[in-house]
Amino acid sequence: MNVHEQFADDLVLYALNSLAGEEKSTLENHLAGCASCRRELEQLRGDGALLALTAAGPAPPARTKVRLMNAIAQEPRSRAVASERVPKSNWSRVLPWFAAAGWIGVAALIALVAVIRMHNEQLRKNALELTRHSAEQAIQLEQAARVAETLTAADAMHVTVLPVNYKTPPPEGRAIYSRERAGLVFVASNLQPLPAKKAYELWLIPMQGAPVPAGVFKPDVHGSAMVVNPPLPPGIEAKTFAITIEPEGGSQNPTMPIVMIGNGG
Repeated sequence: MNVHEQFADDLVLYALNSLAGEEKSTLENHLAGCASCRRELEQLRGDGALLALTAAGPAPPARTKVRLMNAIAQEPRSRAVASERVPKSNWSRVLPWFAAAGWIGVAALIALVAVIRMHNEQLRKNALELTRHSAEQAIQLEQAARVAETLTAADAMHVTVLPVNYKTPPPEGRAIYSRERAGLVFVASNLQPLPAKKAYELWLIPMQGAPVPAGVFKPDVHGSAMVVNPPLPPGIEAKTFAITIEPEGGSQNPTMPIVMIGNGG
């Protein structure tokens, strides 16, 4: 429960002028520094003025009703009299009871309005969360579809990328590239650990032109790594895939020497 919700019942009673003592002082101190609760109080008072015109309403929440009835019970009451008529001097005590009876119905309706508002706000938050979750799932499905298209493309080129110099077990990489879809999936294993602030960078070397950066990656503790669908210009005909060691942020041109290379075909 947040700090505003704990004053929900007190705001209803305060709007009806039925809150007293320490609870009234605590609420007034909170209202002095809380614009949100002041707006809620004005809305409750406005709702009360409109709802007072109705003849009946639903039962109020149990806690609010009990607190209102307790507040009414603390008002001074006259004992029963033998005569059926109430002496004129007692009307000043009787009239507040008739007024209170009418305000009980108003309190019930105000409390109902407050509950409906909180319920609608929760529904709005739930709807936003579901929308966000659906959007994330749509993105994941789109990425999975792109991977599947690259792996099953008729023109998919399978390239094994091996180190220029290596010891057993050798590092190994496999690139699957689709020129038509500009899709690339690269998987590597047994990669050697990197120096501090360094990373491996994959390069697509075309038939003509300069090498194209195709993703920066670091191996995990087992020496494995993956690059999936890096941003590539469309329609490039790949001749070779190569790997160099670059700064963590990557480079626009390969830094020699090339540590792994694989030819297409």
